Amino acid sequence: MKNARLFQILATALLAAVYVAVRLQNLTTSCLWFDEIFSVHAAEHTWNTILSFVAKDLIHPPLFYVFLKLWIAVGGESIVWLRLLPLLFAVAAVVPFLLLCRELRANAWTRTIAFLLFAVNGSLIKYAQEVRMYSLLLCLSLFSTWLFVKYFHKGKSLRILIIVNILLVYSHYFGWFVVLSEVAAIVIFQRIKIRAILLMFGISALAFAPWAAAVLIEANAGSQIGQNIGWMIRPGIAQLLQLAFGMFEPFYFPGSSAEPLTILTVSMPILLTLAAGLIVGIINDRQIEREKFETKRLLAIFVALPVLAAFGLSWILPYSIWGTRHLIIIFVPAALFVTSLIGRISSATLKTAIVAVLCALSGYAFYLQAQRATPNYIWCAWEPMSAQVEDTVDAKVYVFEDLIAYHFWFAFHESGRPAKVAKIRNVAGVAEDAAYFLPRGFSEVGTVELGDVKDDRFWIAYRGEEIDETANPLQTFISRGFHVADRKMIATDSGNAIMILLEK
Repeated sequence: MKNARLFQILATALLAAVYVAVRLQNLTTSCLWFDEIFSVHAAEHTWNTILSFVAKDLIHPPLFYVFLKLWIAVGGESIVWLRLLPLLFAVAAVVPFLLLCRELRANAWTRTIAFLLFAVNGSLIKYAQEVRMYSLLLCLSLFSTWLFVKYFHKGKSLRILIIVNILLVYSHYFGWFVVLSEVAAIVIFQRIKIRAILLMFGISALAFAPWAAAVLIEANAGSQIGQNIGWMIRPGIAQLLQLAFGMFEPFYFPGSSAEPLTILTVSMPILLTLAAGLIVGIINDRQIEREKFETKRLLAIFVALPVLAAFGLSWILPYSIWGTRHLIIIFVPAALFVTSLIGRISSATLKTAIVAVLCALSGYAFYLQAQRATPNYIWCAWEPMSAQVEDTVDAKVYVFEDLIAYHFWFAFHESGRPAKVAKIRNVAGVAEDAAYFLPRGFSEVGTVELGDVKDDRFWIAYRGEEIDETANPLQTFISRGFHVADRKMIATDSGNAIMILLEK
């Protein structure tokens, strides 16, 4: 018994070290991208304007931006300091994970293998390094789930649960699916506590009402939710498979649409191994005490309800709300559900084989990730491009996409230089990704028509395969009497970032 206890402590310590180490690895390799820039931009607002600015965006509550504002006030805006905040939330999530395992009375096998899946999950590693609210959502959802299970079993911690749930729904709207899972669990299993749990829901809703009102006011003022999420796909089989890969794939996560969705040589064997173990575990799980059976059903609710709700609402509502990153609230409950059932396999040899396969595939995934070249994203090209626009050159930068405009503005802004960038609308032959748009209420980047450009000397910046004077957007300006005075190009994994100095 003493040796088993020591082994469990050592295994937990080792996995915790791995958990932290892989999230620190490559923390600052990539630049801030569009959504992260919005986070920093929001946090730079004054206390009088930050809530209004975030409310105009409609799709995220303000808690993370408030934390980020406080974080910046302490340590500034270096990329390492900015990314340490989501990392801090991700590391803090280990605490409620371990407490949840204890409250669920998970045995050593279940706890260790679930922690392995949690530690090496590629999606969770990625969002631990992104200056967005997803690691905060993960952390608070785990605290909420742990406190709820404690209340479910012992009738304790309801007041703390209410406080955590208020913070949770202010971190992300999908936090409501965790709260609804708790209500559903009480309705199904412990109706004697239904009044208390409805009180928890009501207080949470009442506390959330001021923010809901602020968002509603902004929506009525003209902010269109379709601009934010109109590009999102209504979920089907492909999106469910993507979610399955995201829940269990070790180390890998696609950083852009140019990268493969998954590494099939890793993800498929892992899913098949877990599925086979799950089936055998269910077969072996017939003769178990009611308490453990109820625990598995609790976990099933915390996995199934958010998925079914997000899936159904994405088909009922005018726009889809489906997103794997939003559903990271189910990743840990799913891992515990699967491993708890696999842990019921009576054959120690089979369980050892499953662990060996998971460890081997995780090691292989880590090797593949270590061999990958550092991604060269096109959005990281615009900052060095902006540095080549000399202060002494009185030339504006014109772009044709909000995505590029925001990155140029931020680069100028962070360097303390005048943000001399504007977007030209409706240039034939120039496509724009509708998923990215300048923040509402933001006026530091002007938007003009082609005919409004009166400058005799300016830069244009755009994405392209090559510098072609016979193709738009360059041809449009050459036909108007401009000639190329200078040209810059940076090759990336998804095309070239091009900047041209035009003169008359």
